[in-house]
Amino acid sequence: MLNFLKYVLATIVGLLIFSFISILLLVGIAASSASKEEVTVTDHSILELKFDKPIAEREPENPFGDLGFSFGTFSNADGLDKIKASIRKAKTDDHIEGIFLNLGFVDAGMGKLEEIRKELISFKESGKFVVAYGDVTTEKAYYLTSVADKIFLNPMGTLEFNGMSSEVMFFKGLMDKLDIQAQIFKVGDYKSAVEPFFLKEMSDANREQLNSFLNSINNYQLQNIAKSRGKTFEELKNISDNMLVHDAAGAKQYGLITDVGYFDEAISYMKSQVGLGEDEELVTIGLDKYKKVADDVEGGSSRNRIAVIYAEGDIVDGEGDAGNIGSTRFAEAIRTARQDERVKAVVLRISSPGGSALASDVIWREIQLTKKEKPVIASMSDMAASGGYYIAMGCDTIVAHPNTITGSIGVFGIIPNFQGFLNNKLGITVDHVNTGKFSDVPTVTRPMTEAEQQVIQREINQIYETFTGKAAQGRNMSQDQLKQYASGRVWSGAEAKERNLIDIYGGLDKAIEIAAAKAGIEGDYRLRSLPQQKSFFEEMFEGMGTQVKESSMKAELGEFYPYYKLYKKVENIQGLQARLPYELSVQ
Repeated sequence: MLNFLKYVLATIVGLLIFSFISILLLVGIAASSASKEEVTVTDHSILELKFDKPIAEREPENPFGDLGFSFGTFSNADGLDKIKASIRKAKTDDHIEGIFLNLGFVDAGMGKLEEIRKELISFKESGKFVVAYGDVTTEKAYYLTSVADKIFLNPMGTLEFNGMSSEVMFFKGLMDKLDIQAQIFKVGDYKSAVEPFFLKEMSDANREQLNSFLNSINNYQLQNIAKSRGKTFEELKNISDNMLVHDAAGAKQYGLITDVGYFDEAISYMKSQVGLGEDEELVTIGLDKYKKVADDVEGGSSRNRIAVIYAEGDIVDGEGDAGNIGSTRFAEAIRTARQDERVKAVVLRISSPGGSALASDVIWREIQLTKKEKPVIASMSDMAASGGYYIAMGCDTIVAHPNTITGSIGVFGIIPNFQGFLNNKLGITVDHVNTGKFSDVPTVTRPMTEAEQQVIQREINQIYETFTGKAAQGRNMSQDQLKQYASGRVWSGAEAKERNLIDIYGGLDKAIEIAAAKAGIEGDYRLRSLPQQKSFFEEMFEGMGTQVKESSMKAELGEFYPYYKLYKKVENIQGLQARLPYELSVQ
């Protein structure tokens, strides 16, 4: 009887799962078909940009995107490639009269913001207008909206304009309470990724580098805003440093916005610009629809190819997934580009804080082999630091934005000692039997001996020497000179250019332009994006279990969910790391 009930329940559960998957497939097929329907843009239309989803480097495949569903990493995101293509299309589209920036919060890094902002400025050069509206406008959102001809802020709204900050969470007190010891191995005074585990506040070196590159990025962005708003840098610096602006009235008084007004007033203004009466309807078309009619960024009929290899996320050993840079997958992508005779040049697009030193070196090696056959250009996005710099440093030319975060040339490792926690908190003891002096190294159940620590530190030192040696070779300077800019120190793109760590300012388009010139194929090429993205359904079935678990954890933990994500990231770090200091968030 029990077996019968067990089989009946198993059958019911199987039918439910089958039904759920069938519904998803049907909805996905319907959504995919709908996404392929032709989108008609009528006269006097306005392209509305909300940027209410995270912005990834390239557009993911997601037939459920219009419905707000997502599966897998980045699946419910807007691609920077499609955003730029849409703005460019709108610039020459006779049906589009202007762009409406309906922004509040923007989830994107500084490099991506820089490229979107430049596209908006280029759009204005066509004579078309850009109008912005916000209820609450963050610092990142204002960096984009500052280019607008008209900026409306809700009378009860707020504008964040008080400079940049970065906070670091320290776990030393927690570890002391749990009786856990962090055994630290690193090279470089500025390699501060390990500081949260043995300090309770920033070291002087870390505070120095944070102050330096944050001020560099902040000053650069204030200079750009000053040009757009007809202000001086000194005026804006004073407003920002003293937080003179917070509400709509203050923003208008100091000239950061043009109008204190409601959403409907922004709509009325745009109606007047396109010659519509107050009673007529303004036609707006959202990004999700318009990007379906935007020019194909990989279009053209040329046989020549420039391979753009998108490397976004942490650098990890093995295959990795859609949200990180797996050494096996990316080495294969670079080999594919090298072995394809149609590919005349390669652009490595990097947005990464680094990660595994071994994985970084595997990718670096493939770049060196490819360099011998065709030009390889690095394009740094939001950040290309530590391991991210490792994979860029051997390229023929490095292109970055002044507000890109880069450098952090250094290595670290952490081996926790849980003996006190196990013994004193849980009452667990551990004993060892070894065949040799170092058989159980590394172990987390006892403190390491001095001899064992020396072994690990020698390995760290060796990797650092390799890192700086290869960086020096790639940047055409002596290793001693390179080490002056290494030691784990993080730089802004502007600081990095002064120290010859990058070559030229610009975004992905500039890198592609350089690649075409070096390959001698200017104006006669198509783009090929690598690694090949998995289909939506491949990603859905692989990530379904993870997605359900993530959603449950987010609902359970609420505001503590980001700290859980940080814990999971630390848990997955294996081997020696070339990684950006801590979880850097600039706001």
